[in-house]
Amino acid sequence: MSTNLRYLGLDVHAETIAVAVAEPGGEVRPLGIIPNVPEAVAKLVRKLGPREQLRVCYEAGPCGYVLYWQLTKLGVQCDVVAPTLVPTKPGDRVKTDRRDAAKLAHCYRAGDLTPVWVPDAAHEALRDLVRAREAAKQDQLRARHRLGKFLLRHGRRPPEGVKPWTQRHRRWLDALHFELAAQQATLADYLYEVDHAATRLERLEAALDEAVQAAPAPMRAVMAALQTLRGIRQVIAATIVSEVGSLSRFPHPRELMGYSGTVPSEHSSGSHVHRGAITKTGNAHLRRVLVEAAWAYRFPPKCAKGLRQRQRGQPEAITALAWKAQQRLCSRYRRLLARGKPTPHVITAIARELVGFIWAIGVAVEREQTMAA
Repeated sequence: MSTNLRYLGLDVHAETIAVAVAEPGGEVRPLGIIPNVPEAVAKLVRKLGPREQLRVCYEAGPCGYVLYWQLTKLGVQCDVVAPTLVPTKPGDRVKTDRRDAAKLAHCYRAGDLTPVWVPDAAHEALRDLVRAREAAKQDQLRARHRLGKFLLRHGRRPPEGVKPWTQRHRRWLDALHFELAAQQATLADYLYEVDHAATRLERLEAALDEAVQAAPAPMRAVMAALQTLRGIRQVIAATIVSEVGSLSRFPHPRELMGYSGTVPSEHSSGSHVHRGAITKTGNAHLRRVLVEAAWAYRFPPKCAKGLRQRQRGQPEAITALAWKAQQRLCSRYRRLLARGKPTPHVITAIARELVGFIWAIGVAVEREQTMAA
């Protein structure tokens, strides 16, 4: 490695960027604070000398990847690092922007930082839409809960045999009436929020359908192949692809399992080995959809009509992997339950193994797309 490289650490905020540089000779010094605008960043790059000798890093955060794309366009190598994996001294009780930038520069030069995957424009656009749809689904659930708890406080329960949020349930809601005007206004407002959340969700799901059809061919191929697995339909497949990116960037499925946070934590010393709950590190959006899909493997292996339609046109090797997943995961679900494991623990274990099949299918499709190109 060249000894002339200069390592920059940037502590990025909405309005400002604190800058520090680790010089080739070993000195780490702050360079001050600049505005977080493209002109100031370009001026900083020009000031620091040859761009080929610059290495820049900053922590992933709410400012996204705008700075990464700007520096890359200027010809500067940049890494976005995981903030939770930045080394921290136990006795360090002083935190400032300048000290954070200097620490990033020092750790970056030492190779102690872990870069994160930076999505390209297509992945980032799809991920934004998938996350917006997820937020809308959560808002719909909250709106329904508020209405349900309001009615429960006043002893209003649906008739026997009426399932929640069906057409019969909605007709019952529309027929409700309170004598006091304040309570009637509250009911009307809660109903409006429920309808608004449903309309918003429908609009986003329609936009997601269009986005999937307009996605690049390699992304569409992976999403279609993942839907051959039981429990994975378009929304979950789009979430996996948008959150993970290229599955081939993980050399082994265990690394993808670790990225999803579904592996058990461990605290071992000497001959003592202790494994605890799952780590819940990595990508929470990915972990949520994996657990959601894992519930489908409670049932015996079966190819229903919807699954057969999703598998139509897929290579035989892909459908064989999907069928193998059904047999293995359903069998493992039953064995773990028979051993007395709690159902949530069993589902988490199934989700972890499901990651292996997702990785195998995704890697196979990506390899085929690369060869075809």
